[in-house]
Parts: sequence; structure tokens; C-alpha cells
Amino acid sequence: MIDLKLLQKDFEGISKKLERKGVDAKLLEKVKIKFEELKVAKAAFETLQAAQNAMSKEFGVYKREGKDISKLKAKVDENKIRIADALEIQRLRQEELETLAMAIPNIPDDNVPDGEDENDNVELKKVLTPKEFSFTPKEHWELAELNGWIDFERGVKLATSRFSVSFGMGARLERALINFMLDFNRQRGFEEVSVPALVNRKALEGTGQLPKFEEDLYKMQDQELFLIPTAEVPVTNLYQDEILTAEALPKKMTAYTSCFRKEAGAAGRDTRGMIRQHQFHKVELVAIANPQESEKIFDEMVQTASDILTALELPHRIVNLCTGDLGFSAAHTTDIEVWLPGQDKYREISSISNTRDFQARRAKIRFKNSKKNEFVHTLNGSSLAVGRTLVAIMENFQNEDGSIDIPEALKPYLGM
Repeated sequence: MIDLKLLQKDFEGISKKLERKGVDAKLLEKVKIKFEELKVAKAAFETLQAAQNAMSKEFGVYKREGKDISKLKAKVDENKIRIADALEIQRLRQEELETLAMAIPNIPDDNVPDGEDENDNVELKKVLTPKEFSFTPKEHWELAELNGWIDFERGVKLATSRFSVSFGMGARLERALINFMLDFNRQRGFEEVSVPALVNRKALEGTGQLPKFEEDLYKMQDQELFLIPTAEVPVTNLYQDEILTAEALPKKMTAYTSCFRKEAGAAGRDTRGMIRQHQFHKVELVAIANPQESEKIFDEMVQTASDILTALELPHRIVNLCTGDLGFSAAHTTDIEVWLPGQDKYREISSISNTRDFQARRAKIRFKNSKKNEFVHTLNGSSLAVGRTLVAIMENFQNEDGSIDIPEALKPYLGM
């Protein structure tokens, strides 16, 4: 959640920054009205409280002087009821304000470029040069079926569209990639954790998926439990409602999970193959950091994800997301896009975000800094999406006859 005190203090300035991210001016106007209503409610409560304090002092004087206190006592009792009512109104106004604020995305950093969508993202650099093929490269679904690695029809038979089944070397490569990525991240200082694939509503509110994106989540019937859309949710919320010591930071973690998304807004996009599925495997990086260290750790996370692709000999590029492509919780995001020769384009394979204190405010994750408690900064990023990495290997390591070579870095994980 954004800092409401900051928004109230500089409403016009913060509103302009939020409008860069596409926030509706009507929503901000509603928030402004709620600020005023809360201010009025607080003033009414404080006036009644001041009257109560004055009457309490007068009550003591009456007693000492032996005066009749019955009328004054009646006034005090009546005022107590008014105070209770005023306090409830203040609580409701605060609750209404916070409910509205939950729908407001994070404030974009000033250095995030303006733009409407992914076409306005800014390329920072390319890593490795795409291979020149002497033949027309096939797309991954052709290669997957040709080699018997992935069966899309049986995935549909078992579930529905956007599910698949891996066989033989396809399944072995997925497992090898998961182990390779976890080992790589651990060697870079990220502690491996294993977390539940189901989380409660509070966890999803903490990282910003709820309430805005409920239609994209799979919910358990008759329970307030959801299948996770990313390991970011359970790993970040490990420290929900906690006050950490400054010495305990940063907490750098990596986790493998299956992820589940309805892809509600992706109708007609990437309907073939493994690029956009309802269930997919992903290795995640998460950091909980002192605000002074968060940018340094952000750069480490980007470098770690990029270095995995380099180790796998996969050409990729690093791009800075514009305001129109920035996620709800992110203050700024760097995407890594891998080269897919079958599609003749770069496609997203990792997204690394610094959310500043946005998620920490929602999840109430703080640390003791000297004598006061401050909100931490939380960061997250894919390292990497396993299915898309497999897709990239198939397309970049294909031969003219449709066979696929194995990257040297993965051979030890396959007993080669």
C-alpha cells in the first residue's frame, strides 16, 4: 500500500506520479474526499474528548466543594456515548480510506520511462549474439512434438487448454533446469526455501495480488485459500507481521514452485505451446532488505538471472519497463527477454522488481533501525521461468533434422 501520510501531505505531486502509471483520476478524487471525511471525523472525536477532559476536571472540583454532581454526571455519561459513536465513525472512515488505498498501485520511480505498453520499454543491453541458422528454425511446439518431449493434446485431455505433459528428456530437462537454477542462486547467496503452493487471502493482499487481481487466481471451494500465482507470495509473506533486526537484513531467498494462473486477460495470446500456461514451473528470487541496500540487491538479482541464461548459452536482452507496462506493486522493473529464433523475437523470461516499501506496508514487515521501526523494502524476480527456458533451449539448440543439443551446463544434471 502506498504511504497515505505522504499522499495526504503532497496529494497533487503524488497524484501526478500515479497518473503516469494509468491510475484513474476519479479514484484519486475519491481518496481525497475520504481524507477530508476522516479529518472531520477525527476533529469531531477530539472536540468531544476535550469536552470530556474538561468535565472530568470540573467533576473533581464539584466533589471537593461538595456540590451536587448529578447533572454534571449525566452530561459526562451522555458525552461518553457520543465519544464512542465518534470513535466508531472515525474507525469506519479510516477503514474506507484504506480499502480505497488497496486499489492504488505503487508509485513509479522518477527514472521509470513514460510509455503505454511493452512497445515503449527501453532496451539497456544485449547479452550474447543469436546464432545464424542455415535453415529456417522451427518453433518450440513443432520441436517438442517431433522429439516426443511435450504432449499438448494429452494436457488438454487431463485438464483443459493451456496445460501440457512432459515426457522423457523433456521432463528430465525441466528437473535439471530447476536444480541448476536453485544451485546457481544458492551459490550467489540466496538461501533455498520450500513453501506451500496454497496461501490465504492475507498473504495475497500483502504482495498486491488481491483485491485487484482475484479473477486471475484459482480459489479453493469453501475455503479462503488460493493456489499461488508465483513463489513471490509465500516467500515474501514468510515475514508478514514481523519486526526484524537490522542485523538480520538482507534476507535473500530462492524457491522453486509450480505456479497457477487463469490468464484471464490473455485470451487469444500464445494459445500454442508453452509460453503462456495455466500451470508452470518457476524458480524465484526474493529479497527483504534495508531500504539503503535495495538498489544494490536489485542489481544483484538482475545479474544473477542474466548469468543463468549466459551459462546456458542463451542470447538475451535486458529492458527497463515503462510506466504503462509496470506491474501493480512495482516501483520499477527490469525484464530479461530471451531470444527465440523460431519466433524471430525476444520474449520475456524474467521480470525483476523493486517494490520499495509498498508490499511491506501491506504485509506489515518492518525492521528495528536504531530506536525506531521502519518498513523494509521487498524485491522479487523470476530466476527463471522453467518452461520458457526449456522453450529457449529447444529453439536455440535445434538442428536441421529437428534434433536438439543439450547445453554443456546441464549435462552434469542429466548424467551426461
